[in-house]
Amino acid sequence: MSTTWSSLNIAFIGAGSMAEAVIRGLIDQGGMRPEQIFVTNRSNAIRLQELEQAYGIRQSLQREDKERAIREADVVVIAFKPKDAVEGVRSLQGMLEERQLLVSVIAGLSIETMSGLLGNRAIPVARTMPNTSSTIGLGATGLSFSSAVTEEQRGIAEQMFRSTGIVSVVQEPLLDVITGLSGSGPAYIYYMMEAMIEGGVQGGLDRDEARRLTVQTVLGAARMVETTGEDPSDLRRKVTSPNGTTQAALELLAGRGFPEAVTQAVLRSASRAAEIGSALGESAAAPDKKD
Repeated sequence: MSTTWSSLNIAFIGAGSMAEAVIRGLIDQGGMRPEQIFVTNRSNAIRLQELEQAYGIRQSLQREDKERAIREADVVVIAFKPKDAVEGVRSLQGMLEERQLLVSVIAGLSIETMSGLLGNRAIPVARTMPNTSSTIGLGATGLSFSSAVTEEQRGIAEQMFRSTGIVSVVQEPLLDVITGLSGSGPAYIYYMMEAMIEGGVQGGLDRDEARRLTVQTVLGAARMVETTGEDPSDLRRKVTSPNGTTQAALELLAGRGFPEAVTQAVLRSASRAAEIGSALGESAAAPDKKD
């Protein structure tokens, strides 16, 4: 494979929010032309038309168009739901060539499982774990590669996901930890924000004002860590005066097990990702019902 970014052809199978996030990033931040991108899904023509109108990309539900686009693509991105993963990857077995890069954004679907579903051919595979903040260009994506991936293909995959935020290249087993940390992580922050807003309301603030203050507080805290480069623990100590209001609040959180609960939440999400991966592997190993 020797393809420049400006001549790359990418086919997306699946047209959900994560696929759209990557498509938007490729066009808005990556400098890719809409005609370089094709998208399809199982049966939702309205969704495909929405993406075509929003980004000018190519789309089709016709089987012939789908197969042609997949065969001609330099990169094929699979972004369908986990429940459709086994059937979906297996259906690509006769269409993909070893020159193409297969990029998966399907949670839990291992490189080994994908390889098996593709007939154990040496198809280069990039397994990714993006998060929902990718939809606004502030994503965090974990990336792992199969041994068949070339340096050029690694660069393409990294460039694709840098267009939606930051990228962390890790060994595949660590993708489960990235799932627990940044994949599920936005939900932890939203959960805390809900509680902060409720605290403001119970203290007498209007809900809209409590929400506005909470959003700005979270934005400011994240930006402080980013811009100062300081460790969060150091910044926390700097704003915690002895016997002050912040100390009183932090002592209550510590007493209720807040730090340990968050740490264990990350690890539980990671273990659940591993469980999902095992289940997908077992499903893939089962005989194909169509056989």
